Amino acid sequence: MLARTMKMTVVALGLCAAVPTFAETLAIDGQVAIKPTGVETPQRGSTMSAVEQKFGAPANKSSPVGQPPITKWFYPNFVVVFENDKVLHAVVTQAQG
Repeated sequence: MLARTMKMTVVALGLCAAVPTFAETLAIDGQVAIKPTGVETPQRGSTMSAVEQKFGAPANKSSPVGQPPITKWFYPNFVVVFENDKVLHAVVTQAQG
């Protein structure tokens, strides 16, 4: 039980130290590692208009699904997931470099 608590604490600290706009979290053999991607992505909570202003128009957009509406915008190196008009997640799909 103590080992699991220690492991979860290390994972939580590692995730807190990560910069989500420039890194991705990997789990390798049960260990969590942060791998820099070099891909800038929108900050969580940004609006759709702010994302489009900074990153340009997406290559593709999904239609809103569910309640609250969830929409995905597809860029060449990342996908942005919106809840209503706010960024929920940005996921790097293809790292540069």
